[in-house]
Amino acid sequence: MMQRRIAKILSANDTGETGGHQAGILVPKEESVLSFFPPLDESIQNPRCHLRFLDGAGTFWEFAFIYYNNRLYGGTRNEYRLTRMTKFIRQAGLVQGDELLLTREGSRYCVDYRRKRAASSGAAGVLKLGTGWRVVEINR
Repeated sequence: MMQRRIAKILSANDTGETGGHQAGILVPKEESVLSFFPPLDESIQNPRCHLRFLDGAGTFWEFAFIYYNNRLYGGTRNEYRLTRMTKFIRQAGLVQGDELLLTREGSRYCVDYRRKRAASSGAAGVLKLGTGWRVVEINR
């Protein structure tokens, strides 16, 4: 079974360091990133799914993957977000520049992080995206 991993270099906005109250981490509309998550029914307003992620200490975290599509219903938003992560980010002490790592193997999701480090040059199997996200394919 193939294991998939996506990673996001966290911005100050993602970690709450700016004092803003954004609705979760923006997920780019790149198929390579969106395909990590379960598909959402775009025919309903603001579809979402709740996903349980396991961390390295054995704790489960419930995050929500949401497509804010109210532009189709007279609103202004048309974006994907990963929400309900504030407690995890604070408990882990994550700051701008740290990397959030999300892994999926079948229907099992895991969450981890790496502390800030120097950016590496493009390694084989890594697609670097301008949004701070990258996709890693891991064959097992």
